Amino acid sequence: MDIAADAVEGLFTSGGGALGERMGIELSEASPDRVVGTMPVVGNTQPYGLLHGGASCVLAETLGSVGAAMHGQTVDRPFAVGVDINATHHKGARSGVVTGVARPVHRGRTMATYEVVITDDDGDRVCTARITCLLRGA
Repeated sequence: MDIAADAVEGLFTSGGGALGERMGIELSEASPDRVVGTMPVVGNTQPYGLLHGGASCVLAETLGSVGAAMHGQTVDRPFAVGVDINATHHKGARSGVVTGVARPVHRGRTMATYEVVITDDDGDRVCTARITCLLRGA
């Protein structure tokens, strides 16, 4: 396995890196077409006891970056660097686990954009985010 492939594998096995690991992110599915991961609400809340909006952004950026990196391998640009993220927080979550599903909106040679839908244990949408990554070569 080359360095780029090792980097993508490392993203998958660590929950997207040190921050994702610290936040309890677990990836269950990863391909350029769809990335799925979960994150516990407990430990990732703001002072009012609700899931922190920044935590939702970390989950979204993790999932979108993994998808972008996997797509980037197909165009010899295996490193994905987030350059833009936006998120709309629809509903609060106080407990349980949230699940994010990232799907591509655009996959080019130098940039990839993913939409990430985050839902709670009841399947209600908590957040919708969009992450754009610059694809870089080794």
